[in-house]
Amino acid sequence: MMPSRTNLATGIPSSKVKYSRLSSTDDGYIDLQGKRKKKKKRKKEKKSPPKIPYKAIALATVLFLIGAFLIIIGSLLLSGYISKGGADRAVPVLIIGILVFLPGFYHLSIAYYASKGYRGYSYDDIPDFDD
Repeated sequence: MMPSRTNLATGIPSSKVKYSRLSSTDDGYIDLQGKRKKKKKRKKEKKSPPKIPYKAIALATVLFLIGAFLIIIGSLLLSGYISKGGADRAVPVLIIGILVFLPGFYHLSIAYYASKGYRGYSYDDIPDFDD
């Protein structure tokens, strides 16, 4: 024999719970839901293709390339392969390279994922300079 199911919130066995049909005019909104809005059925609208911010993507590409170049130069300076200047020249170049590289990489990754159609990524997340 199977144990009877109980409602955990009230401790009432499910065999003693009374059910009733919803009215046909019920729109699915209950006052207990608080401030939730009613769901409306929307007609399928044709989506226009997204506006691609070419200038912002070009700027992100330039920032990415300059930052990568500065990181490489700073690393070579720090290792002593380019000159024996040491850390007094290498650390500022590395810091500037990282500060330039990060926003470029971030915006390029958003543009890549938006172009591939990944959920949660859109071209609207990239600041547009066409204002």
